[in-house]
Formats: sequence, C-alpha cells, structure tokens
Amino acid sequence: MTSVNVKLLYHYVITNLFNLCFFPLTAIVAGKAYRLTIDDPHHLYYSYLQHNLITIAPLFAFTVFGSVLYIATRPKPVYLVEYSCYLPPTHCRSSISKVMDIFYQVRKADPSRNGTCDDSSWLDFLRKIQERSGLGDETHGPEGLLQVPPRKTFAAAREETEQVIIGALENLFKNTNVNPKDIGILVVNSSMFNPTPSLSAMVVNTFKLRSNVRSFNLGGMGCSAGVIAIDLAKDLLHVHKNTYALVVSTENTTYNIYAGDNRSMMVSNCLFRVGGAAILLSNKPGDRKRSKYELVHTVRTHTGADDKSFRCVQQGDDENGKTGVSLSKDITDVAGRTVKKNIATLGPLILPLSEKLLFFVTFLGKKLFKDKIKHYYVPDFKLAIDHFCIHAGGKAVIDVLEKNLALAPIDVEASRSTLHRFGNTSSSSIWYELAYIEPKGRMKKGNKVWQIALGSGFKCNSAVWVALNNVKASTNSPWEHCIDRYPVKIDSDSGKSETRVQNGRS
Repeated sequence: MTSVNVKLLYHYVITNLFNLCFFPLTAIVAGKAYRLTIDDPHHLYYSYLQHNLITIAPLFAFTVFGSVLYIATRPKPVYLVEYSCYLPPTHCRSSISKVMDIFYQVRKADPSRNGTCDDSSWLDFLRKIQERSGLGDETHGPEGLLQVPPRKTFAAAREETEQVIIGALENLFKNTNVNPKDIGILVVNSSMFNPTPSLSAMVVNTFKLRSNVRSFNLGGMGCSAGVIAIDLAKDLLHVHKNTYALVVSTENTTYNIYAGDNRSMMVSNCLFRVGGAAILLSNKPGDRKRSKYELVHTVRTHTGADDKSFRCVQQGDDENGKTGVSLSKDITDVAGRTVKKNIATLGPLILPLSEKLLFFVTFLGKKLFKDKIKHYYVPDFKLAIDHFCIHAGGKAVIDVLEKNLALAPIDVEASRSTLHRFGNTSSSSIWYELAYIEPKGRMKKGNKVWQIALGSGFKCNSAVWVALNNVKASTNSPWEHCIDRYPVKIDSDSGKSETRVQNGRS
C-alpha cells in the first residue's frame, strides 16, 4: 500500500511539475513588476529596444509566419460522429449445443463423407474448445448454416454479408440523419469474403452513393483490419476537406466454416460468429458538437517480414483438399512480440512524463546492470487510458493482454462480455466493446479509450480516441436489451456462465 501511495505521489509531482514551478515563478515576477516605476518601460525602450529593431523585427515576423504556417498546415481533427453495430435477428441465436449441431450437419453434408459422420473424436475436441472459449449461448450464427442441410454456398455467404452491412448502415444513417450522397470516402474491410463486384460497390449501389465517392475494399488483412480501415480513412480525411468518411468492418462465417479433420483448422469454427459495424467519421468543424469522439492516435505494427509471423495464421488446404485457416504453435510468441512492438511505439505518444522517466531509468539500468535487473519496467497505461477495447479474439488473447498490461478485471470487462455475448466478430469486435462501455455510464468527457486488435500477417494495430462529451448509448445499441445482465462470471472448468451484475467505475 505504501509503495502505491509513493508512486501516486511521484506521478502527481511529475505530471504537475510545470504548475508547481509556474506559480512560484509567477509570484516572483509579480513581485518584481510591483516594484517597477512608470519610467522603467521608457528606459528599457531607449536603452535597448531602439537600438536592436533590426534584429527584433525579423524575429517577430518569423515567429508570426511560423505560427500561421503551423495553423494552416496542421492536420484537421477527425471526429467519430456515430457508429452502429449489427444485431442479428433472434432466430439466429446459437447456443453451444446448436453450434455443435451446425458442425455436425456441415460435416455430414460434405459430399466426400457420403452422408455419414461416424467419427466422434472431432466432436469431443470441438466441444472442449467450445466450452472453454468464453462464448455464451446467445451468440449468432448465419442463417444459411442454421438450415438443414446447411447452405454453404456463395449465394448464402453473400446474403449473410449483405444483411450485416445493410443492417448496420441503415441504423447508422437513421441515427445521424446523414444523407448517403454526402459520403465522400468509403472504406469496407472483409478479410475472407471478397466477391465481385466488391462489397464497397455493393454499398454504393444499395445506398446510391455519389459517383465521385472515393471507395476502397480491404481484403485478407485479418481481425485487425478495422483499425487499418480507420487509419486509411483518417489519412484521406486529412487530404479531402469538409467531408464524411464511412468505414464498414465485417467478416463472413458461412463461406469459411471448415468441414475437414485438421484440428488446427477446426479452432476458428468455435470462435467466429456473425457481426459487423459501420462507423461515420467527419472532418467538418461543425460536427464537433454532435460527435462522440475525436481520433487522437493510430499506430500500426506489421511483423510480416519474419517468416514465423507471416505463417502463424494462414489460409490453405488440408491434406484432403478442404480449405481452412490454420493456427501455428508459434502464434502466442508472435502475438506477444508484435504487441510489444506496437506498445513501444504507442507508449511515448500517450504515457505521462512520470511513466516515461521510470521506463527510461530501468532501460538504462538493464543495459548497465544486466544481472541485477531482469525485466524492463512495464508502464502503467491506466494513467493515460481510461477504457480498453481489446479484440475479443478468444479468452487466451484477453488473458495475455490483461496480464502483460497489468490490467484489472474491470478493464477487460468489455472484451470478455463481448466475447461471451457475440463471440469473435473479427474486426468489428472492438466496436461491440465500445458499445458495451457507453450504456454502463462509464464514458465521461475527456476519457481516453484504446482499441487494440491483432490479425494475420502478423499485425497489431491500435487506435486511441478521446470522448468529447459524456457519451450515452446509441439508439438500437446491440446491448440495449441485455446490458443489465453483464458482466458474467465464467467457470473455466465447466464452461458454464453465471450472470453477475456489477457497478462500473464512474
């Protein structure tokens, strides 16, 4: 307890060092000024300034020119006006037992099995993963796979993606009263399903966007593509003035469910569920008052130059020619190394001076005394960040980041609750997590939220936002009818969940 108090005192002193020095200096200057007479300013002018105008005038002009140039060329703020997370219909809810039945029906419908599915070892394997995954009984599956026999077709996959994207966008336009023709930039990301015409073209066609819209379709970039899409939209908004940018993040489960026997490819079946999000960004100064957040930083880290990183999450065919996504045994080490690199870049941008000094001192100490100092100092990110949205890629992902960042259970509550209620919705999961924090009444004006996502390649991407107001939940929030039942306590041994209502910090 004493060490905690000492650290808080240290943090307070370093953070407020300027104020602590400014006020005594102000008092000294005020005392000196009080003793000045009316003749002192005239004496200063005639004795010094009058003879140095040639030096002072260019210096003043350069200062004014530099200030004007900085104001004119600095990037304009990017505002998050509103966002919408898709909530699938109730008939698509899939309990663990229902998901297991989907796996069984998909394998049984595979032509190579001749309508039989006798081997039960795979079923036991998937059931163990499913029960320990952290997912609950109210996640959503695609309509095509819920049918008997399942429709694992291109048409069914297109229907799923169109329902998600159109549903999220209709709610977004309804909540913002923005005319789709006012959208100047469109970025759509879907990693595993990319038809022709593209999904961005489908959005243009459905909502009749204008002909000169700058549209982009990102594919194959994994679960971290949502932050990549935000970063791309930010860069475009810095170039194209006074416009809106629309970002859509989703993933397809119908077309990518794995029906083979390779266990490393079966794992994704247990985690991914239906979901998507639409985000409206703006660089219009007039939108600041009605916007929820302002984008502060985006940091992207790509370790794909390393072969292990590149191959740790890879789509391909198994020994029987069935397509799936395999996870290598190196994924934990790769993810940890990539996250550390991302944090090393983001830390100096957001951490207070007190934490930077502690890290620098331990860094030098480790270089000088390698035997005595075993580890680098882990900065306390909670001094800079109020809310954390960690990609709900799975229970293990959340556990590792919770430990490495020294977070409290409430800091990862949004991630665990999203994983339990909606499953891994890929790049859109960080938006379901943000949508969880708002109705809890925790997002206050000036609060900073950190979205961090991991994806194939291997990539770790971060976005930091600051709340412009006390943010309330949006209309038709995906948590609207169930927020009071969360968080839930997960029994890791049995896989059962117990509802536990808990008041969050204000």
